Amino acid sequence: MPARTLASALQLIIGAALLNVWLLRARQSTAYRGGAARSLKQEFSEYGLPQALFYVVGTLKVISGVILIAGVWLPLPVAVAAAVVAMLMIGAIAMHIRMKDALVKSVPAALILAMCAALLMVL
Repeated sequence: MPARTLASALQLIIGAALLNVWLLRARQSTAYRGGAARSLKQEFSEYGLPQALFYVVGTLKVISGVILIAGVWLPLPVAVAAAVVAMLMIGAIAMHIRMKDALVKSVPAALILAMCAALLMVL
């Protein structure tokens, strides 16, 4: 698979996943929520994080998701968006570890982190 095709596929997958979680499923319970949280906002609360951080992280992820998707067709800072998402995924994994969540709860963040790393390597 050519590098540009792989990059485009990763951009679309990562971007769609971010927008799905933060815009469509933010209020839904999933098996991957930290602690006993039933929504993203509750997850931040479970971790003892300030509510403002929920909005900062959400804004960064939504903007990054849009950049990743639109960057398939437009000259946008895709590498910056992927790096931001990678750092946020490292933070998410760290929070799951800190809270002693079951390993399975870190799987989505680990997969997104791996895809961001792959994207950064092929860009």
